[in-house]
Amino acid sequence: MDVSVSAFRAELKSWIERSKAGEDIVITERGVPVARLSAVGCADLITELVQEGLLSLPASPRAEPPAAVAGESGPATESKGAVAALFSRRRR
Repeated sequence: MDVSVSAFRAELKSWIERSKAGEDIVITERGVPVARLSAVGCADLITELVQEGLLSLPASPRAEPPAAVAGESGPATESKGAVAALFSRRRR
């Protein structure tokens, strides 16, 4: 669907809703395409990672972790690093 810049500005919310519904919007300026609005495909990253087997959901709600002792590193630190590395790889 093509839309002029002026119409896009006037009805921004409705164009965003259409994009979220899966429609690609091409924004034109004097009939020339200048931008594209499309839904973000990675908005549900957690679900995608679970489906790929890279992440598993907890069996029960998470309890507050005990306060860390200065200088102590344990499994929580390691897992945070692993998840951070996974997300940085996904961004590239």
